[in-house]
Amino acid sequence: MEKAGSLQARGDPAGALGCIDQVLAAEPRHAPAHFERANILSALGRHEEALAGYDRAEQLKPGYPPVANNRGSALEALGRMEEALQDYERAIGLAPDFAPALFNRGTVLRNLGRMAEALESFDQAVALAPEVAVLHHNRATVLEELGRFDDALAAYDRAIALRPDYAEAYHNRGNALLGLARLEAALDSFDRAIELAPDYAEAYNNRGNVLKALGRLDEAAASFERTIAILPDHYSGHYNLSLCRLYMGDFARGLPGYEWRWKQPDIGRDRRAFAAPLWLGAEPLAGKTILLHGEQGLGDVLQFCRYAALVKGLGARVILEVREPLIDLLAALEGVDALVVRGADLPAFDFHCPLMSLPLAFATRVETIPAPERYLTADAARIEAWRARLGPAAKPRVGLAWSGNPRHPRDWDRSIPFAALAPLLTPGIEWFSLHRELRAADAQALAARTDIRHFGAEMTFPETAALAELMDVVVSVDTAIAHLAGALGRPVWILLPLRPDWRWLTERTDSPWYPSARLFRQDAPGDWAGVLARVSEALETLSGGPAS
Repeated sequence: MEKAGSLQARGDPAGALGCIDQVLAAEPRHAPAHFERANILSALGRHEEALAGYDRAEQLKPGYPPVANNRGSALEALGRMEEALQDYERAIGLAPDFAPALFNRGTVLRNLGRMAEALESFDQAVALAPEVAVLHHNRATVLEELGRFDDALAAYDRAIALRPDYAEAYHNRGNALLGLARLEAALDSFDRAIELAPDYAEAYNNRGNVLKALGRLDEAAASFERTIAILPDHYSGHYNLSLCRLYMGDFARGLPGYEWRWKQPDIGRDRRAFAAPLWLGAEPLAGKTILLHGEQGLGDVLQFCRYAALVKGLGARVILEVREPLIDLLAALEGVDALVVRGADLPAFDFHCPLMSLPLAFATRVETIPAPERYLTADAARIEAWRARLGPAAKPRVGLAWSGNPRHPRDWDRSIPFAALAPLLTPGIEWFSLHRELRAADAQALAARTDIRHFGAEMTFPETAALAELMDVVVSVDTAIAHLAGALGRPVWILLPLRPDWRWLTERTDSPWYPSARLFRQDAPGDWAGVLARVSEALETLSGGPAS
């Protein structure tokens, strides 16, 4: 056994396995030999064989916690997470203070998305082994998933204090700092990770995201290119490089690269599989039927459904499939022969294309973006119903949308707390909330005011479109309501972070996508106060001057 351990330590697992097999040939019921043999098999990636070895060791020596723990690790390596969890629980039941099983239990719970339980398990492990850096690190990853970025940062710092060369901890520390919008500090942390591990592709990728957010676009592109040089199939590096190029207006290279989005887990899980081939502009469509299908957010559908008319112009019969909330709104969209709700049976079609691949199919460039004054129309009866309900306008009317999807990965950068809008809400204007749902803090702040009307659940897309038609201007962050107002041709002022989504490009105060749009950009990260001050000045032209 000692010789086997020495061979394993010297990197000769095959030799170690041979030694243990000799032991077992002489003594088949030697439980420690079966256990060590299973450990070697697991290290070699032969996890199914390892399981059989652990089972034999447990038969010969029941109630030994490391056997249950290591068996769980083999199951985890095979992707059998629930079974692995059972083994970790069994090991902890045998030895409640067995830190490795508590650690492994926390890891598998994190992989199963059970973050609160994972944190509890890591807390117990850290209490038992406070000087083990990896325990603090993995605990920090769970805190980060729970949105507790300050606590995560402290845990990463503790891991680094225990292990100063911990490149992964520096990398993940950078992600926590990014969650706190501390961009320069995040960049420093990613740079340190790269110093410690020069071929750390993921660190280059996230470093590029920070550089992009800081507006250092050439450096960001170079960082993404370095990611791809290290790992040529790094889908996130390709995708982020495409976003960077699109943001800079380089559609010629950015749009082909944007097809890497389907490898992104959050986007790729929505990828559709059809028998009909994907159409990206090469095949003639005259006399053919094509399915255009929505993807990503509802705002993305509202922006790119404009391409239906261009597809129709190629002689195709166009089927458009979208999610239920948009069905009534898009019923009269030009170029659509059949509108289908997502999930319903589809008619036969010859080709399909996701909406956000249509700019690539049409080789769109900034100067050739199809941008009609309006391509959506609100229902006339709904407009009249809202007109009667609101009565004559004594003041200019402004519709507000201050936050987007809270689950968006950059929600921290795109949404504004309603309480921060207080300086904007002057009495010379009649204010309307265009939100359907509110976050708890926003609902509380809104309830304390009487100068803004909120209709809540009434705000379906068709109703919001009708109400927007009666606004003198819509003021919105980058969310579906901004796209709705632009598609309706209504004056829309879009409030953007310093480095917004690629579709808003750089520096411009107008949008090539929406002729009626005016863009208000941050001058510094998080500077919504400056944006709102400029919006207030612009609103003076509506209200006839500053409020007295």
